[in-house]
Amino acid sequence: MEQVIHPIPPVYDSSSKILILGSFPSVKSREGHFFYHHPQNRFWKVLARVTKEPLPETIEEKKRFLLKNHIAVWDVIASCTIEGSSDSSIKNVVPNDLSKLLSESAVTQIFCNGGTSYQYYRKYQEKTTLKSAIRLPSTSPANAAWSLDRLVLEWSVICSYLH
Repeated sequence: MEQVIHPIPPVYDSSSKILILGSFPSVKSREGHFFYHHPQNRFWKVLARVTKEPLPETIEEKKRFLLKNHIAVWDVIASCTIEGSSDSSIKNVVPNDLSKLLSESAVTQIFCNGGTSYQYYRKYQEKTTLKSAIRLPSTSPANAAWSLDRLVLEWSVICSYLH
């Protein structure tokens, strides 16, 4: 296992109202240089259904989709040792500093995509941000117990923060 540095900058602008935090990019996301790049991850399908928007395909479309819908996306961890994409193997965590993103946006609510990001957010960032996060079920293919329809239902909570 080696120390891996997060290679993807956050996506946000001054009108972003919510922040969705993952834990750390998967191997596929690191290779593709964008969030939730693994074709089996349901993140983009869930957000498209929740916002009633067409599914964004390219990285540019995904960035436009997020900004149009006032959604900021980043990860809790800036660097860590990790085996492949396994959240359970994460060690030696260095957290991302969320202060710049939060001060330059209109984020009022933070959501965590899954338990690992929620656990690390609570441990490293909540004391600084003074914002409690809402834990959402992970869109990862490893969370096979959750169907796409169930994920969409749970993730629909974000809508009340976007309008």
